[in-house]
Amino acid sequence: MEKKIILVCGEPSGDLQAGLLVSKLKELDKDIRVFAVGGENLRQAGAEVFQDIKGLSVLGLFDVLKKIGVFKQLMNTILDKIGQVKPDAVILVDFSGFNLRLAKSLNKRYPVIYYISPQVWASRQGRVETIRKFIDKLIVIFKFERDFYQKFGIQAEFVGHPLLDIVKPKTDKKSFCQEFGLQENSPIFALLPGSRASEVKRILPVMLESARIIQEKIPSAQFIISKPSGMDNSIYASSLRGAKRRSNLNLEVKLIDSRQYDCLNAADFVLVCSGTATLETAIMRKPNVIIYKMGLLNYLLYRPLVKLPFIGMENIVAGKMLAPEFIQFRTRPQLIANKVLEIFNNKKLLEGLNEDFASLRLKLGAPGAPLRASQSVLAFLNSSS
Repeated sequence: MEKKIILVCGEPSGDLQAGLLVSKLKELDKDIRVFAVGGENLRQAGAEVFQDIKGLSVLGLFDVLKKIGVFKQLMNTILDKIGQVKPDAVILVDFSGFNLRLAKSLNKRYPVIYYISPQVWASRQGRVETIRKFIDKLIVIFKFERDFYQKFGIQAEFVGHPLLDIVKPKTDKKSFCQEFGLQENSPIFALLPGSRASEVKRILPVMLESARIIQEKIPSAQFIISKPSGMDNSIYASSLRGAKRRSNLNLEVKLIDSRQYDCLNAADFVLVCSGTATLETAIMRKPNVIIYKMGLLNYLLYRPLVKLPFIGMENIVAGKMLAPEFIQFRTRPQLIANKVLEIFNNKKLLEGLNEDFASLRLKLGAPGAPLRASQSVLAFLNSSS
């Protein structure tokens, strides 16, 4: 009997994880139909995307307020689609601000599965009650999340982290260096300034000025920027022009499109924007520093809500500082460059970090998370029917 699912994500990282989930669901049950708010990964996985996520990604309260009309329209579109399809379940993937409101709107009329839990352990723990009341099945990707929810009497199933299945380079370092005109035996520093245009605009100039200072101390240093697919080249060109004007930047930087894991594999050190990329960098066992800067008002509103000592996911999972964090007022290029050089030139510290990254990887569970998550979804559907 055909099963129908509505799936909702709102950001590229959610589309990636949802695509992996749907791909495995369809392998296990060829008759399952998935109607989705998503992007290219979900399309390729076989989902019927009725609303594209392009332009939905927001950062902070003021971004949300600017797009309030867009989100109201999206909510109506999804509720109309649910009314038409009458799904066996609704799967929510990340995108917590919107998705928890959607779960409330559904008000238990349909079974709701949440995959990749809202980060209530970091801020706004009051949302735990919303999850308890409106979410029927919770599938989490961090072991500490399962333990966190248990304290509130909520059963969460830990399936492991899906990144373990996908963080793999497509080519070796030698071939990559030949392709992009890099010297394999000279240090390579990768700059990962984020997956949102607003992040790149704020963070890339800081990274570029840091790179200039690093190159003064390491003349043979080479720099590459990892650009996510779909991001406009003009954003990077604008940052490079601005950096040159401000500091007479005479730095050769190669912009590399849609090859993040190859960039990480080739890199000897990484300057990375806070987000999923920090965990990808750690999985690849690359020493790194975390940089993040947002609009001042957003930061002043958001920072008091965060109850953790770190914001970088690799540090949160490890339970200690693996990657120094340079956030908001500490995003000073000289400060960042000094720390990068301190780590890069300390062989003993680098060896210790490599061991720490190996331990962190074990905390993420075993590979195969998308398969286990899809099996959990199907078991839930079968028990509900």
